[in-house]
Amino acid sequence: MKYQYIADDQQLAKFCALAASMEYVAFDTEFVRTRTFFPQCGLIQIYDGNQVVLVDPLQINEWQPLVSLLENQNVVKVLHSCSEDLEVFQHLLGTMPTPLFDSQFAACMLNMGNTLGYAKLIEAMLDISLDKGESRTDWLQRPLSQEQLQYAANDVIYLHRVYPELKANLKEADRFEWVLLEGDNLADKKRNLLPGPYRYLSVKNGWQLRNRPLLALQKLANWRYHTAVENDSALNFVIKEACLLELARKLPSTPSALHSIGCLSGKEIRLYGDTILSLINDAKHANDDDLPNPIRRLIDIRAYKKISQSIRAECIEVSERENIPLEVLASKKQINQLLKWLWFEEEECKAQNTQPDLLSGWRAALLKSVTEPLVAQNESVN
Repeated sequence: MKYQYIADDQQLAKFCALAASMEYVAFDTEFVRTRTFFPQCGLIQIYDGNQVVLVDPLQINEWQPLVSLLENQNVVKVLHSCSEDLEVFQHLLGTMPTPLFDSQFAACMLNMGNTLGYAKLIEAMLDISLDKGESRTDWLQRPLSQEQLQYAANDVIYLHRVYPELKANLKEADRFEWVLLEGDNLADKKRNLLPGPYRYLSVKNGWQLRNRPLLALQKLANWRYHTAVENDSALNFVIKEACLLELARKLPSTPSALHSIGCLSGKEIRLYGDTILSLINDAKHANDDDLPNPIRRLIDIRAYKKISQSIRAECIEVSERENIPLEVLASKKQINQLLKWLWFEEEECKAQNTQPDLLSGWRAALLKSVTEPLVAQNESVN
């Protein structure tokens, strides 16, 4: 199928106006993300059923027509395994596609596989083998070859073709709305990233610290996050996470002490040494009232193992009854997420102003008998 390469605002606006009348539109993105905090978009592929377009984000200045299409509630946006695509849209356009249909999750709801790749999906549904030879392309290079562009176009051509069958099968199983709810939930998570002041909660082994070392870790993790965002640099290219922990443990107060720890390169010390020492000094001299509470772990709670096993057993019953893979319905990570939200004052969901997965979307109704007693009991205790 022929495609149109769009590199100016007028062509993009014209296409988006036509696509806005369609029931569904297939989307994909190609991006590069090696040393940057944000994905660097190199191409946006769209197929509305009439025309395939490859949008060059390096040439477009006026994005409002595409934003309007992505936000159009009358047009379903079809993507496959779209977690990183959502980050592309959020960073480039400041919005998310809605309503969102992820064909990988749809395949899971139809018991075709939990994490079915795009090529496998197309092979299973259309008996077509796709060439993945261009998957490691540098999508920021110009010009892109015809082979690269055709590879990119194929990612939406066949995605558009499988959507009607996926939708029909999901409707028959009464699960189509579940897929849209899952898309909403994923988009909500991507909009609400963990704020800087709470980044220390996810630092490996941060629970080992208390008092001023923990406050130093909080300050350092917050600083690293904002530095990464401002400079568009991957977090570990600011300084490595393990180094945050080491600095917080040892609390160096002088340049020579900073050097002696050995986890920072000379360049990192030149760039950030004064800032790091200043943050550590602030932590050392902070008021006791400003010290964070210790990071709590589920495994340190005596009842955790028994309660989590009980929840999992009940979820297995629901999983088998509804014919949904347990790891999709209620994984160990999702059960832990719920228990942290119930038991801990400081944890990721509350920091992000989101609900645990087991209390959200399609899972909430299915697991009501499991979660309601836990929530009620927790409220009565508090």
